[in-house]
Amino acid sequence: MSRLTFAVLSGIRLLAGVSAQTWCNKNYMASQPVVPPGGNFPIPAVSEDPLLAFRCAAAIKPYLEEDIGKPAGILIDSPVVYSEIVGAQLIDLPTGPLYSAGNLNVTVSLNGKTLVNALVPLNASAYELSFSLGGITPQMTPYNLSCEATYLASNSSSSQTYSASAALSVLPNPTNSSVTKMDLRTGALLVKPATGLGGEYEPIFPIGFYTTFDGYLSTNISVVDTLKQQGFNIIHIVPTFDNMTAFEMVLDRMQEVGMYLMYDMRYTYMNSTSVMEQVNSIKYRPNLLLWYTGDEPDGTSDPLNATSIAYDLIYSLDGYHPVSLVLNCQDYEWASYTAGTDIVMQDVYMIGNNVTWSNEWNTTCTPDYGDCGCDNCFSILAGDSAAVSPNTTYYGSTVPANSGIGSYFDISDRVSSFKNRLEVMGWERTKAVWTVSQAFGSAQYWTRTPTGEEWVVQSIIGINQGALGVVPWVDPNPEYIKMAASAFALSLPMLTPYILNAASVRSNYLVGGVDIATWTVGIETLVLATNTDYVTSNVTWEDIGLPGTGVEVVYTSGSVNATNNSFTLGSVASAAFVIS
Repeated sequence: MSRLTFAVLSGIRLLAGVSAQTWCNKNYMASQPVVPPGGNFPIPAVSEDPLLAFRCAAAIKPYLEEDIGKPAGILIDSPVVYSEIVGAQLIDLPTGPLYSAGNLNVTVSLNGKTLVNALVPLNASAYELSFSLGGITPQMTPYNLSCEATYLASNSSSSQTYSASAALSVLPNPTNSSVTKMDLRTGALLVKPATGLGGEYEPIFPIGFYTTFDGYLSTNISVVDTLKQQGFNIIHIVPTFDNMTAFEMVLDRMQEVGMYLMYDMRYTYMNSTSVMEQVNSIKYRPNLLLWYTGDEPDGTSDPLNATSIAYDLIYSLDGYHPVSLVLNCQDYEWASYTAGTDIVMQDVYMIGNNVTWSNEWNTTCTPDYGDCGCDNCFSILAGDSAAVSPNTTYYGSTVPANSGIGSYFDISDRVSSFKNRLEVMGWERTKAVWTVSQAFGSAQYWTRTPTGEEWVVQSIIGINQGALGVVPWVDPNPEYIKMAASAFALSLPMLTPYILNAASVRSNYLVGGVDIATWTVGIETLVLATNTDYVTSNVTWEDIGLPGTGVEVVYTSGSVNATNNSFTLGSVASAAFVIS
């Protein structure tokens, strides 16, 4: 199949998607009845007795042949929980605090050979055990590690045993392609420079737009240089790719300036022949960061195994780069679609639309019916006038319940719910969450476009809940959004040493309408704060348990002021501080 076929198949897929009569498996037209969509993520049952959710995962995915001889790691998680999450089993604990309840005796083996044996505390998170890759033959398929734990409580004469397994990828050194590793201690990606000119693996916080190809990148290759200068490090090129000569030129220029590629197969990911053709064509690119398959497959109710089929095919053809997708629905067959990805993204778009009454279809939106462009999103709280934008179309003197005015907390709730579901499924080490911020409007459901400050609020509130990448939809966009996004992107090198540090401890706070996360590494703490209100808000350092001394302001958006006692954020303003 020629490369030109990519675009032909894309057009066919796009036309097919237009005829969908449901979204998130919900009817949304006035002529359609209310039919519950089903597909809800199961809420784990509560346990009255403690359970041990014993889990293990390789520290890095993949290891390479060149890593043999260097220390490798296996991560052990041993949370004691009271909900019946996947793999959790009863544990008989002695009375008293958990920290004095003893340790697990953990053995990790491969094909019956012990790789490491060590004591691991109960309630440990990403407790790393070192082992040697010596004697493990590199191969394209992953090995299966066996992890066994034994626990003997002081009040018991018999031991309790627990088991888990983990994939261990030890791949041959690539001959002419890049490698993107996942650091499963943090969920971050590890890459060498996108130029292909060599260098060490470094963590990357991906930030860059879904970027239109036809009529934008295809006709103005200087956009690549501009985006690089503005601080962005990835370009997610949106198909179709009708001019393949221009497409190759864009990819070449991206490599030359050091921009990573997020390669999109949204319209063809269910066509195995096309996926094979594209992967085999693109996988050798030194600046390939990751693959992208399903674009809101839950919205269009793609077959539940579609993302997993594509995922397995891509890994059989490549294996050196992770796979990503974006989900639009708040809760429709989440586990099935997320099974087929390494990185799951969310795209709550809540600015400028009515989240409870569809501007497009003139129908209500509920968990069982309707499409408002923001699935199952909630209005701001009744009476919360501080959360009403001056640009809103709502002019009442008092905000009623169910006003339809979207809340930034729908973004944080979506990211945190995705991360919680990963923990329930036992995927919290092997999959990561990214966020998609809204950089468009004045069309369809959305009566206006976000301001630059509002774009920043969306992005930071996702990061504060654990999102490890920001990929806004869409470029081209208004210059004021691009400038705000650029300022934030340029600040990231000062933030990522904390956010992507395996030793950092993240804590979350909500002070009034100000959403705050802190990352502490040694004696230093990064504070990332964003004001979701359209009035000035004040936060004392005491509110978040920090001293007000040694404050360095490393990023601002909007009106920001900091003193030894507090900091003040103006209307939808944001800031980053380092406290030492």
